[in-house]
Amino acid sequence: MFGALSRTLLAHLEEGNVGLGFEQFCPHLHFYITYVDNFQTAKKVLMMQLKKNKAFRRFKKLQESRPEFHKQQLEDLLPLPLQRIQQYKHFLRDLTENTSPDNPEFQQLSSAVAAVSEVAQRIQDNARSHENHLQLRRVQKLLKGRTTRLLAPGRWYIREGCLKMVPSKGTEAKPKMFFLFSDILVQAKLCSSIHPTNGNKFTCQRVYPLRECTVDKVFGHTKSQGGLISLTFAQAKLLLMSSDQENINDWYRSLCLAIGQLKSKTTVVHRREELLRTPLRIAADGQNGQVASPPAARRKRPMVREAGTESSEGPSSSCSSQPPAAESANGASKRMKLSEAPTARLQKSSGSSCIIL
Repeated sequence: MFGALSRTLLAHLEEGNVGLGFEQFCPHLHFYITYVDNFQTAKKVLMMQLKKNKAFRRFKKLQESRPEFHKQQLEDLLPLPLQRIQQYKHFLRDLTENTSPDNPEFQQLSSAVAAVSEVAQRIQDNARSHENHLQLRRVQKLLKGRTTRLLAPGRWYIREGCLKMVPSKGTEAKPKMFFLFSDILVQAKLCSSIHPTNGNKFTCQRVYPLRECTVDKVFGHTKSQGGLISLTFAQAKLLLMSSDQENINDWYRSLCLAIGQLKSKTTVVHRREELLRTPLRIAADGQNGQVASPPAARRKRPMVREAGTESSEGPSSSCSSQPPAAESANGASKRMKLSEAPTARLQKSSGSSCIIL
């Protein structure tokens, strides 16, 4: 498919119809998107077949010996379509910038730049996602045991490094290994070097959620020898120190950026139309303590109560009930607070409804 599209495009380019050629080429870019999304899977399948299928290895080697392959292996040819998209993007962008808007092909070239740039961005995003997945797997293998699960949807690896953790009491600061991700900070310590299998691994000591974290710089405690930062969580507080001023500054910037991005992803809840109506308020009507309600509330049909039954909500559970005249000021104040709350979950019926205060 890629070969046929490229040959058709090449024919237009050789005739000088650049705009027309890419105008007919861009509607087929969805094939490249499919190829991009399955690129990593294709590489895994290829490696698996080369490892297990002897006939496939022989066939692959025979095909790669053909002269048109120029002594290249199949693994080298797989990323060529992705590289070609990047070349198209730079070529079209430069050509559009040097084309007059009055040129008949200007609009065609501009549309082609937008379409190709979208696929190029998809390629970059997939590459970053794959690299992040590899980093998560690498750190997961560094941690001893399987109690800490790092492979989680939406989690991104940021950085790692050794920092000294200053204890709350006056003891010596101890070096710890920290792994920073987009939503958590993992504290670990190096396993014993004499361990037969875990000598180069780390033991996870604690996982701190960044959503509830605040970070600050601590000045005047290191005498210009490095730096100190304070991390405050809901149930813990950390003082991290480094003798390298640039290193501690990088950690501070990375933590602030991760926390800021995490807290900015707040869920916006849109209130329903019913919640935007004016809430009922209790108002004194002369001396009898009548409930002043909006005109819409007066038209509500009163709730019919069965004879001989009492509502568990008391007098305020009925739509037509009124507070007694001798009710105390404290009771009126309490009803005032309840009535000021938004009247959510209105019970809808055919032309009438009832609001329970």
